[in-house]
Amino acid sequence: MDHPDLYIIRHGETEWNRIHRWQGRLDSPLTDLGEAQAREVGALLADLGLDPGATGFYCSPQGRAARTAEIVAEVAGWPRAARPDPRLREIDVGQWTGKTRDEIRAEAGLPEAADFMDYYAVAPGGEGFDAMRARAAAFLADLTGPAIIVTHGITSRFLRAVALGLDAGTTDALPGGQGCIHRVSRGTHATLAPEGSPA
Repeated sequence: MDHPDLYIIRHGETEWNRIHRWQGRLDSPLTDLGEAQAREVGALLADLGLDPGATGFYCSPQGRAARTAEIVAEVAGWPRAARPDPRLREIDVGQWTGKTRDEIRAEAGLPEAADFMDYYAVAPGGEGFDAMRARAAAFLADLTGPAIIVTHGITSRFLRAVALGLDAGTTDALPGGQGCIHRVSRGTHATLAPEGSPA
């Protein structure tokens, strides 16, 4: 299935990101760095010259994504606020919500070499990848034109995987990062970042 051009943005760094605590459906505020990342993304977006009349603007309703979208819109001079959509929420990590990576590693019983995505797949009481992929696909199926999407790390990967026709097992190969824009257009992926940024 062909999808319109997508400009996918992960929220800026939060207090819990900084200490490697899983947020899932919970929230913590953006750090000063997170707000700066959102401003950088807003400047990147302004440089793209997108037509607000033809480009949708959406965000997860969770606080960290909504705040990022607010800053992005202000810096980019976007004429309207992002429309919240619950399908853009972060993956639910069940009983591991609020726990640190080290605590999760100790509980998970996965091999030492396990990839970080493996943990999301087996979170007890969590959403799981099939439901996450279905949610991403349903959101994309409703788009009627290009879209700016402010969301979360795992949700961003699944949106891009669906749009690129990749299976769930390849999402870990997609770049992550905060303070950048992932552009998906006609089956290709590019990461747009400020000059000198490691993203």
